[in-house]
Amino acid sequence: MVVTLPAWMPVVAIALTDAAGRLLLQQRPARKHHGGLWEFPGGKVDAGEAPREALVREIAEELALVIKPSDCAALLLAEEAREGQPAVVLMLYRATCWHGTPEGLEGQQWGWFTREEALALPLAPMDRDLVKRISD
Repeated sequence: MVVTLPAWMPVVAIALTDAAGRLLLQQRPARKHHGGLWEFPGGKVDAGEAPREALVREIAEELALVIKPSDCAALLLAEEAREGQPAVVLMLYRATCWHGTPEGLEGQQWGWFTREEALALPLAPMDRDLVKRISD
């Protein structure tokens, strides 16, 4: 039996901003691809899951924040090709409303950063591209 991998892997992330306009970013676990680099919170879209549903699930699992799918608006798209693996296609959303205070439920560091502060961090490549493209 030959197993064919899909040509791409859908990933979702969220651009949350606080009252001061700072972006919420988190640090990737050391054991994962791009370990130790900073990124927008989010994760993989599971089979049979809509992107906004995946986003709501991932943000609750990672940061204990409650977001409604209807409060998430598509913002930007990025793609990363990886040798011998499906391309990662990242769909970045912006949320207008959420509930809760961020907690690093997976042990990750997180913080609020201005666009300039974010660009000074060691960002994952796609996330760096997205931060550069976000207009304040």
